[in-house]
Amino acid sequence: MATTRIINAQIIDGTGRAPFQGEVTLRGGVILSVSEAKTGPAGPEADQVIDAGGMVVCPAFVDIHRHPDIRPFDPAWRGEVELRQGIGTTVCGNCGMSMAPADPAHAREQYAFNEPVLGPVCPDPPADYPAYARALSEKRLPLNMAAMIGTGSVRTSINGFSAAPYTPAELDRAAAMIDEALQCGAPGVSLGIMYLPECYTTTDEYARLLAPVGRRGSVICTHMRGEGDTLEKSVAEVIDIAARAGCALEISHFKCCSKRLWRDGVFRAIERIEAARAHGQDVTCDFYPYTGGSTALTTMLPPAYVSGDLDGALRRLGTRAGAEAFVRASKVDYPDWDNSVVQLGWDRIVISGVAHPENRRFIGLSVAEAAERYGFDEPGLLAAHLMHTDGGKTAIITMSMHPDDVDDIARLPYSFVISDAIYADTDTPHPRMYGAMPRMISDFVVKRHVLPLETAIHKMTGGPARRMGLQKGVLKPGADADILIFDPRSLGDNATYLEPTRMATGLRLMLLGGAPVIENDAALRADAGRFVTRRYDMKG
Repeated sequence: MATTRIINAQIIDGTGRAPFQGEVTLRGGVILSVSEAKTGPAGPEADQVIDAGGMVVCPAFVDIHRHPDIRPFDPAWRGEVELRQGIGTTVCGNCGMSMAPADPAHAREQYAFNEPVLGPVCPDPPADYPAYARALSEKRLPLNMAAMIGTGSVRTSINGFSAAPYTPAELDRAAAMIDEALQCGAPGVSLGIMYLPECYTTTDEYARLLAPVGRRGSVICTHMRGEGDTLEKSVAEVIDIAARAGCALEISHFKCCSKRLWRDGVFRAIERIEAARAHGQDVTCDFYPYTGGSTALTTMLPPAYVSGDLDGALRRLGTRAGAEAFVRASKVDYPDWDNSVVQLGWDRIVISGVAHPENRRFIGLSVAEAAERYGFDEPGLLAAHLMHTDGGKTAIITMSMHPDDVDDIARLPYSFVISDAIYADTDTPHPRMYGAMPRMISDFVVKRHVLPLETAIHKMTGGPARRMGLQKGVLKPGADADILIFDPRSLGDNATYLEPTRMATGLRLMLLGGAPVIENDAALRADAGRFVTRRYDMKG
């Protein structure tokens, strides 16, 4: 096997340690050594020398929150969007929306609901987590992928979108599905408490169905019940759920999405987190480096309007009476559900993806702008029209956060960087799909000095990898040679809200398992990744 030396490197090893000058030696896809010694020409033991020219050499980025669950089943997927921004490993199955399980009795409804986030389902999708894991392990992937199981998919598989509580037998079945996934190496379990039908799940039910997570020493990653006016209450809820399940907690895309609470609500939520941490609870969070979020328009449907029947609700939206009822419901402040229409306004909710061809005229406009331009009496009536005609598949971008709140979350010592990229079938995605990781360096480090470079890189490599129990994200002997070489002054995101599909630039070289996959922003290959898993004590 050939030996490669990377010399003249500014090494940032992913641990948070300060940069140091040195070299990295690798062979057979594995790092042999990381040395601080002065570098020079290759000795007789090196078959290849890569001169980094004083650039940063660090681990490939680890994005623990993206939604590419279905992409491996698309023969055309080459992963260039991910690789061009330095992502070597990602975790899917987030926000309670995993591709599997999907019981045939409810699969059509489940796939339709998830489509604005996961994209259109593939032919003959795997129906359970073991089948999904086997399918991924047999594929040559463009980047490394790990897959959580989502409690939303678990609940839908058991009882569709019903609001009825779990029966004791159903809770046992749900817990068994989760334990089965953990035995297959799922790095954690995701919750989407904000979404249907999980919004009907109680804390007691979560504690019971998540018991296997605690037994196996794993983590739950939670899209909370509310990220606006109920942010503090929602943080307290997931802390309670994790404590009762006896497991670690990762709060997904932590943010404050209510204008009324900007520069206030996030601090009260942080106090809750730090109180739990002070009492020994393992709580961390993640964030994406943007002030706009992305989700499905159906998240604007109050649970009281849906009443456990999503298909029925979508049909009602196509009638005048049903649409007007939705308009009235969308103007109510609910004590147990965050109403983004009230907290943000239709002028801050932008249409980014549609299913019905005639609705493409609305893309890129806020719901308020589109309603005015195309003659709808009220923005809520346009939203109703979209959800009805798109079958609930409309994707949106919500301009929901204060930039200073985002910066304060970035500075937390226990926060990690994610993209939360969604894979709706659209040519107007959120720009985080194409540029989240480079943006962290170009904006938060180089331009605005929010964080030092080694801290930002730790939040994108060793920190999140360790959180999910993945053997990735650190340059050390024995580790996989997933390596980036770049100049921080040149690495950058180019995607914007107006031009969201512009590729990131600035990678001189990216190695995945020692194989070059990107060189000078050119994609070289799309088969160097693999399905990665977490190891558990199976006696747990």
